[in-house]
Order: sequence, then C-alpha cells, then structure tokens
Amino acid sequence: MTQRARSRGTGMGFVLLLLAALFFAAGLSQLSLGVANAIAAEDTAPAPAQTPAAIDGGALFEALRAREAQVAETEKALEARAEALRDAEKSLRAQLEQLQAAEDRLAATLSQTETAAETDLTRLTTVFEHMKPPQAAALFSTMETEFAAGFIARLDPQFAGEVMAELDPTLAYGISAVLAGRHARTPRN
Repeated sequence: MTQRARSRGTGMGFVLLLLAALFFAAGLSQLSLGVANAIAAEDTAPAPAQTPAAIDGGALFEALRAREAQVAETEKALEARAEALRDAEKSLRAQLEQLQAAEDRLAATLSQTETAAETDLTRLTTVFEHMKPPQAAALFSTMETEFAAGFIARLDPQFAGEVMAELDPTLAYGISAVLAGRHARTPRN
C-alpha cells in the first residue's frame, strides 16, 4: 500500500469516526427531546411500550460500524475498478504504440519498394538509351502499347524520336495516343 493510500485511509477513518460521533450526538439529542416529550405527555397518554431509556446506544454504534464497513468495502471496489481502468489504459497505449510502429515499418517498406522500382526503371531506361535506335525499336515493337509508351516517355526526347521513327507507323501512332492521353483526366482547375 502506498503512502498516499495509507494517508487517505487514515483520513477516511478519521472522517468516519467524526461522522459516527455526530450521528451519536444527534441520536442523543433526539433521545433527550423524546424524553422531554414523554414527560410532558405522561399525564395525558398511557405509558409507551418502549421508553426512551430502553433505546440502546450500543445498537446505534454497531449500526454505524456496519455502515463504516460497508463504505470501506465500496471504497475497495472502487479502487479495484480504478486499478483495472489504469491497466486497460496502459494496455491500450501499448497497443497504439505497437500499431504506430507497424505503420512506420510499413511506410518505410513502401518507400523502399517505390525507390527500388524507380531505380530499376531508371536503369532500364538507361539501357534502352545505350542501344541503337533500330535495336530499341525492335524491342519496343514486341511490348504492349501502354508499356512501351511508359518507357518512351522516360527516354531522352531526341532518342525517343529516333526510336519512334524506326517503329511501325501504326504502333508509333498507338504509343503517341497513349502518351497524349496520359494526363487527359487530370483536373485543370
């Protein structure tokens, strides 16, 4: 038990003892009022079945002790709930930290993948640019039109023109149409 919890328990015990004393004093005042009323009514009313002298102060004290025990039990239950909430909060924070770490690792992996793919495309483009235009044209003529257009767009414009001149006119037209339409759906405003 921590120092804070002990001091709270000691403070709570003092408060409960003070409260019990106040209840006892209130009971005694009610008892004295009852005695005064009984004496005043003694001449006019028959004797009550239970006289104020028959009320046991010990029973009141026992009732207060039982109430104090009930309050202490409720306090323990509340403390247990608070501890459970603190544990759940710790667990949730740990899970959020793990999720953030996983997200960071995924972002790093995606960045590496994109960088590697871009590096590969740049190297392949450089390989094409080191070929003779008729050799590159023969290779491009075997590719799908959209795929070939992607590489033509990355080539040096002078070399790309020489390769396009070597291609079959129908294929060159298809590649030109793909290149011209690549950004057609891009918003203008």
